[in-house]
Amino acid sequence: MDYQFKEIEKKWQQFWAQNQTFKADTNSDKPKFYVLDMFPYPSGAGLHVGHPLGYIASDIFSRYKRLKGFNVLHPMGYDSFGLPAEQYAIQTGQHPAITTETNINTYRRQLDQIGFSFDWSREVRTSDPEYYRWTQWIFMQLFNSWYNLETDRAEDITTLLEKFNASGSADVKAVCDEDTKTFMPSDWATMTSEEKQEELLKYRLTYLKESTVNWCPALGTVLANDEVKDGFSERGGHPVEQKKMMQWSMRISAYAERLLQGLNTIDWPEPVKEMQRNWIGKSVGASVRFAIEKTPSITGVEEDYIEVFTTRADTIFGVSYLVLAPEHELVAALTTPEQKSDIEQYIAQTRKKSELDRMADTKTVSGAFTGSYVINPVSGARVPLWIADYVLAGYGTGAVMGVPSGDQRDWAFATHFNLPIVQVLDAQQNIDTQADPTKEGKYINSGFINGMSYAEAIPFLNNWLEEQGVGKAKINYRMRDAIFGRQRYWGEPIPVYFKDGLPYLIKEEELPLLLPEIDKYLPTETGEPPLGRAENWSYEDQYEYELSTMPGWAGSSWYWYRYMDAVNGSEFASKEAIEYWKDVDLYIGGAEHATGHLLYSRFWNKFLKDLGYVQEEEPFKKLINQGMIQGRSNFVYRVIDEQGRGTNTLVSHGLRNDYKTSALHVDVNIVENEILNIPKFKLFRPEFKDAEFILENGKYICGVEVEKMSKSKFNVVNPDVLIENYGADTLRMYEMFLGPLEQSKPWNTNGIEGVFKFLRKFWRLFHNEAWVFNVSDSVPTKAELKALHKIIKKVQDDIERFSFNTSVSSFMIAVNELTDLKCKNRQVLEDLVVVLSSYAPHICEELWSLLGHEEGSLSYTPYPVFNPAYLVEDEFSYPVSVNGKTRLNLNLSLTLEAKEIEETVLADEQVQKYLEGKTPKKVIVVKGRIVNIVI
Repeated sequence: MDYQFKEIEKKWQQFWAQNQTFKADTNSDKPKFYVLDMFPYPSGAGLHVGHPLGYIASDIFSRYKRLKGFNVLHPMGYDSFGLPAEQYAIQTGQHPAITTETNINTYRRQLDQIGFSFDWSREVRTSDPEYYRWTQWIFMQLFNSWYNLETDRAEDITTLLEKFNASGSADVKAVCDEDTKTFMPSDWATMTSEEKQEELLKYRLTYLKESTVNWCPALGTVLANDEVKDGFSERGGHPVEQKKMMQWSMRISAYAERLLQGLNTIDWPEPVKEMQRNWIGKSVGASVRFAIEKTPSITGVEEDYIEVFTTRADTIFGVSYLVLAPEHELVAALTTPEQKSDIEQYIAQTRKKSELDRMADTKTVSGAFTGSYVINPVSGARVPLWIADYVLAGYGTGAVMGVPSGDQRDWAFATHFNLPIVQVLDAQQNIDTQADPTKEGKYINSGFINGMSYAEAIPFLNNWLEEQGVGKAKINYRMRDAIFGRQRYWGEPIPVYFKDGLPYLIKEEELPLLLPEIDKYLPTETGEPPLGRAENWSYEDQYEYELSTMPGWAGSSWYWYRYMDAVNGSEFASKEAIEYWKDVDLYIGGAEHATGHLLYSRFWNKFLKDLGYVQEEEPFKKLINQGMIQGRSNFVYRVIDEQGRGTNTLVSHGLRNDYKTSALHVDVNIVENEILNIPKFKLFRPEFKDAEFILENGKYICGVEVEKMSKSKFNVVNPDVLIENYGADTLRMYEMFLGPLEQSKPWNTNGIEGVFKFLRKFWRLFHNEAWVFNVSDSVPTKAELKALHKIIKKVQDDIERFSFNTSVSSFMIAVNELTDLKCKNRQVLEDLVVVLSSYAPHICEELWSLLGHEEGSLSYTPYPVFNPAYLVEDEFSYPVSVNGKTRLNLNLSLTLEAKEIEETVLADEQVQKYLEGKTPKKVIVVKGRIVNIVI
């Protein structure tokens, strides 16, 4: 029969599922290889053709590694907690679990029909209580841990208690809050349990603290920075404001240096590593205290100074103003009555911007004067205190010293507000027109460091600041602790209850703490998160549970370990499974997760290693970011009349310049090779059912533009349609054929027919003209072996370097060569089936079975061994010219010398015909190139 892809693909998908063909064995003697895709959030729209790109690449690699003798773990699951399902619940009242289950079923159906070799026995869902009990368990370990700077790792909180009991706080070197108490062992012993718990919160790796957050009133939740764009929520486009709230945070800052250094040990794309380096933002400098000038106009200020971090302490004599973040806790107290209105107005304006927007806006100059002053610790000068939105409360101390002569942003601020610009180095130039950040020259206008160089001034100043008790050398990191809470329903409950206003963990044996049922999924009328609606939901019937849920990144920060031992009911993964699988060898997913999931996962992995639960410092050895498949939009052109109104006439693309037109998006699924299916268009846009179509050569040609694939642009291509028309194997190969995996490229269905024809031609190799299966056991020819071993080598090399697109074109060349050779040889065709099977598994499984092999054995058959001897050329096709005109080609051995070549050529019957009985005057032989006969 002809290539019946629908029956073939359905047959083998059922076979793989029923026989669990791709189930990985933790007790195998084979070397392990763990291939992982970033698991998807199951959205209601299902997959479009852009989504499977990375999955297809990882599946090809997984299948190839099995052929190479590896025990491959290639699992799949769902990051199934998420805001979209909750928003749908708010709109419809349907429980998010029902929506999520429906969406997962759609995803599973679509994934299955593409023929992925996932081990579905290990499927995980982050919203499954049997999964999130371990997410809650990890939270509890973090709560019960602190970071010991002496050992440079996290430790159980009991080791901190031992220090407090033995020597108080004096010898404790920890990553902790800045307002920790200093106490003796006797002081600790006399504290109440509540006081101890309050102090320990300042050391725990997860803790409650007032933080500035991105609050979205319309969504009723806090959003992460990467969920906010230009002051609006990425989902729904709702306004987002800055707000202070008590929030759970994770002390990721404790791991800043290890996260930074770990980047040198992993094979990740350099742009992703650079994004993480910038996010961590290591700076070496000094912490400096500016004393607050106390005056009668400011009251209630207990603090004596404002601390700033600077990388240029050498320029401190050039400070002409100090800036606080608008949300800094001292702003209200340090604002004089005369300035109160300006300050409040500026703070309200700042609340409308996200922190990312504030960091990104380097051109706008804005600020407000508090009316207060601080004292420069080195010069004693009065320094005006301002607020400005370019300073963030969560970065450093939330205060920055302004040195206009050395920093362009400070220069712009000082120029805008008419503040002094003081030259501090004699090498600084043109500071009346711009800042000069040079470190060259000698210091001037700089008190006791005048005449020093930069190299001399920095250590001198650091020592002086420390001796005077007004500062010290310090390393700072831009990365702040991660907010770990969302005021929404559809997320992991935090396993905490409150007693006397302080948080306590529930017992481990009480996990999982389940999401309670609620009447609707909105915040309460008093502004509490949705969990506040739960009736009779309290711990031991008296203590209030935490009402926030965990953020979207919680469940994805450890999921690769659950795949190792997915049904373990007593631990998140057994010691034996973790020892065997260790880490992920290949991780494929989008670069957009660089400073979110990929950073948080590394943090949790390092923490779990510190506590001895896992072995590896880094979770993902190699990372590949697949490029985006962009949409290829099509347009029709509506003629506009003289009054600027749209008419009922549509003009073809090539004629549009003859008219005044407006472009309208058209569904790409009713366009083929840019030709519009007019009857289908009339159904798509009924308002044009009676329209006039101005055609080109009898056809309506659509316009084309590359845009992001989205429903609003009608350029979403559903893989279901392509699989129905061409099959999964065609889709798999075509997605790889589009271009290099890491590059973004536009989707274009125009070329898919060529890939389908290739697979049909490949099928034809095994059949005769009547489509009867037909292979022979003859000895393969040199030409057949050469064609085969070229593709064996090419595909092996391409897959190892993830160059999947070039393999597809090489397959086409190989099949064309074997077709021309009329190859029906079993040995050659069997090896070709194995080589192609990673790319087009369904057709190859069917042919493998037809070749007489056990069903399902193809996935674990050894990959053919490349033999370079078959590529060695031992013959050459010599062009033979007579009087300068090429007459024929003769295949001759490359071992022949010139005289032997001449004799062989002249003796050839065809050559004799062209000689016409004449004796050649001259025979020119260029070995391995040409033979030229002159008569």
